[in-house]
Amino acid sequence: MDPSLRIVPANATKSASVQDTANSLGLHDTLRYGPRSLAAEVQTEGNLKGRLENWEATQDNAKLTLQRNIYGLHAPMRLMMERKIVTQGTNPFAAAMAPSNLHLDILMGRDETIEPVDIFLGMESGPALDIHEELRKKGM
Repeated sequence: MDPSLRIVPANATKSASVQDTANSLGLHDTLRYGPRSLAAEVQTEGNLKGRLENWEATQDNAKLTLQRNIYGLHAPMRLMMERKIVTQGTNPFAAAMAPSNLHLDILMGRDETIEPVDIFLGMESGPALDIHEELRKKGM
């Protein structure tokens, strides 16, 4: 847990470019900075992808830091311990129930949000179900 109150994820760390690693002649100094990597210099992806991947982690980190500042160190430690227990626990009714973890959703603060996973149970990219075709197959 990084003690930061950052709301939005930070920009991706930019690797050194040729201008940053140039010697007195204007060439890349391989002995000092290592071999030149064109893949590191050319940025094919925007910063948005990295920010979206780190969005939940940054929001969770900010919440835990606020809890630590308000209630003390025990509050985020207790919450993290409870999350670990819930994710490691086994549910004897898992075969008969839908694949969800309500306890973890409550601890993460996602119990009041509705996402596509809540409605479709992870089947949003599956085949489209046609009720009329199913009735024709059954002979009704």
